Amino acid sequence: MAETKKKAAKKKAASKSATKAAATKAKQAVKTAAKKAAKKASKKAAKKAAAAKTKTAVKAAVKKASKKAAKKAAKKPAAKKAKKTDNKKISGYGMGKVDVVMSVDQVGKEAAKIAAEGPSLKALNKLAKDEAFLTIDDLCAGYGKMQILHDFTLKVGKGQSLCLIGPNGAGKSTVLHSIFGFTNIFSGKISVDGKDVTALTPSQKLANAGIAYILQDKSVFPGMTVEENLLMGGFLKNKPLEAKAAAEMVFDKYSRLAERRDKPAGVLSGGERRLLEISRALVMEPDVLLVDEPSIGLEPRFIDMVFEILHDLQHRDGKTIVMVEQNAKKGLEFADIGYVLVSGETALADEGDKLLKNPEVGRLFLGG
Repeated sequence: MAETKKKAAKKKAASKSATKAAATKAKQAVKTAAKKAAKKASKKAAKKAAAAKTKTAVKAAVKKASKKAAKKAAKKPAAKKAKKTDNKKISGYGMGKVDVVMSVDQVGKEAAKIAAEGPSLKALNKLAKDEAFLTIDDLCAGYGKMQILHDFTLKVGKGQSLCLIGPNGAGKSTVLHSIFGFTNIFSGKISVDGKDVTALTPSQKLANAGIAYILQDKSVFPGMTVEENLLMGGFLKNKPLEAKAAAEMVFDKYSRLAERRDKPAGVLSGGERRLLEISRALVMEPDVLLVDEPSIGLEPRFIDMVFEILHDLQHRDGKTIVMVEQNAKKGLEFADIGYVLVSGETALADEGDKLLKNPEVGRLFLGG
């Protein structure tokens, strides 16, 4: 009995000791966690204080530098500052100064100033060597009821090239659209080799008047082969064999297309697609080529290639070319004649290279 009591007392003492040890351990763990939390909070507070101190220092430094700069600028003479601004140049064509930069509206207003009278009919005839092949007389035309061209006159000889330049909205593309029959013509006359073609439809102008229009938009059928695209250009031919023969002549002329005749047009490069568009227009064997933005969207090497092709068509094949070109410098370098259009009228007309040297044309359209 006494032994049993002794064992129970011993067991109770052991349990009490274990409970005390567990309590001590828990207390120590809490104390350690509290120390860690305090240490972390201390570090965070120190970091925040340091950041605040740095921010204050930076503000003070900026304020001090600003005061110093303002004081230094105040001491500089105004004339010197103005001179520095005047010498600042711009990029782009690599010419001119900041004051050369103008909005589209400003260009239009400035161009209107140089168009007080415009070229005389005698001057236009002289540029066409007094043997105009394509003629536009006092044309008023536009879209719907909106008139874009106002008493517009154009003269270009057979085998000559003419480039239209001017600000956006001047009516350049409208001239091409009117020649080909895409506009409403209110009055005036369009003639090719003495024949009145004013009222002809686009199909009639292509088939009977020898006028072809090369669009500025991508008009190649990418899923069709190069040969099929060319044959589409001869859809107005009386017999399929005639279109086939004309396509073969194109392939003989341009080996680049001949090598890809069975390939889908969609795999062609930008320059090759432009060549295909031009060649497709040739299938109908036109005398007049209307070319809208030949360089648009092309890399420089392809632009040169396209202008070489147009040069060949003019000088070797005797085609008469009227073009609108966004790159005014490139267009005037190519063309025999240049017209500057403003608000649907001709402001200036001269030989292409002479317009290139005209300081007003250079300032408004060539970048300085």
